[in-house]
Amino acid sequence: MSTLEVNHPRAHRRACLKIVLSLLAVWFVASFGCGILFRDWLDAHAPQIGTAPFGFWMAQQGSILVFVLLLFVYSYLMSRLDRKHGYSERL
Repeated sequence: MSTLEVNHPRAHRRACLKIVLSLLAVWFVASFGCGILFRDWLDAHAPQIGTAPFGFWMAQQGSILVFVLLLFVYSYLMSRLDRKHGYSERL
């Protein structure tokens, strides 16, 4: 990419949307997919977490943990993207 393309606000916005939509897709798969759609399969084929089947655990706790992890990933990726496009808050 040329310098003009890297510093263009539209390129920054497009990259932001790509990050957000990708992370939303991961969150959807973790919460809706593992917690609802694939719960029975996960209960039958995945190991238990403590005394709970894995599908039940993902529906109750796993999706929350994935969400918190995605917050850290989002922060890291957006900071890196902002530095790349010249929107960093660092001096």
